[in-house]
Amino acid sequence: MISVEEALNALFELTSPLPQEVVSLRRAAGRVMVASPSAVRAQPPFAASSMDGYAIRAEDAQTGLRLDVIGESAAGGAFAGTVSKGQAVRIFTGAPIPDGANHVEIQENVTRSGDQITLTEASPSGANIRKRGQDFEEGHTLSTPRRLTPSDVALLAAMNAPEVLVTRRPTVSLIANGDELVMPGESPADDQIISSNGFGLAALLESVGAIPRILPIARDTADSLSSALRFARGADLIVTIGGASVGDHDIVRDVVGNAGLEQSFYKVAMRPGKPLMAGKVGDTPVIGLPGNPVSAMVCGEIFLKPVVAAMQGLPAAPRARQRAPLAHDLPQNGPRAHYMRARLEDGRLTVAQRQDSGLLNVLAGANALAIVEPRNGPFKAGDPVEFIQLAQS
Repeated sequence: MISVEEALNALFELTSPLPQEVVSLRRAAGRVMVASPSAVRAQPPFAASSMDGYAIRAEDAQTGLRLDVIGESAAGGAFAGTVSKGQAVRIFTGAPIPDGANHVEIQENVTRSGDQITLTEASPSGANIRKRGQDFEEGHTLSTPRRLTPSDVALLAAMNAPEVLVTRRPTVSLIANGDELVMPGESPADDQIISSNGFGLAALLESVGAIPRILPIARDTADSLSSALRFARGADLIVTIGGASVGDHDIVRDVVGNAGLEQSFYKVAMRPGKPLMAGKVGDTPVIGLPGNPVSAMVCGEIFLKPVVAAMQGLPAAPRARQRAPLAHDLPQNGPRAHYMRARLEDGRLTVAQRQDSGLLNVLAGANALAIVEPRNGPFKAGDPVEFIQLAQS
């Protein structure tokens, strides 16, 4: 067996960033941008009012002073003249500051009679003006590579970037294996169960930008699994689920081996997830996940997410770990790294009592995986423990 770190590094060596493509900004959210466009103008491109009020000269911002209103400046409709001493221009939020003005008095501090205003209260000198370029200057870029968030997309739009260069999304073929499996919606026999792993892993892969393809369930025969592997051709990554252990019906290693697998490793010192394997068939990386539902999903979190991120051009790195104090005692761990379902609440980590790898309900209720390295512990309540955050609604 190899360590989790060794396994992840081996997986990174099996994969490489995919080709790049240009997509419209409307399709860019969630994609990994690998080169940033440059802003073609500053934002805001002119000094603008941050409030509704009156644009005046700062020297006229005096309580009780009466000023003549000579025009109006609105967003998209700038005032063309110049503000002189004793004059004011009615101005609205986002409108350009007229020449000669360097102060905006909010309308709540003004009384108006016809074309004259009187300042009933004065704001500090130069108030309520957004300076030109205070958000970003011409030539501004974003750091890359980066997975584009909605805020990033808004910023790129403000930079007048209609399209961006991103890495192509990886396609991942998912092959669940086992005579005991039927698809959701079908009627299982008394000795069968519903295939859940492929659907959970597909959702996990979509959350990090991949395009998963759930293939028909492969039965416990070499012909069926070989057929599924043929259907998987053309994918950037093939993931088998189940059948990679050492039972009489665990045939994945043999069948994938006959298909030309160059094995990288088999078995990882972790729980759940020990019977993990990986290699390449031709130029296509193959990862064989355990069949137990929680084992498959935990391996998806620990291995698939970082690998898919690296395939999109992000740094090849493990999931970020955080630390939090335990809410209770925890016994010493055994010889394998343990990834335990847990909940982080009020800054404290509660590890679920039931850690059986078939309990998806416990996983659904978790928002973290507490991590205890081999032989570490025991731990007392309040001791810090590392964890990986899980997505929660």
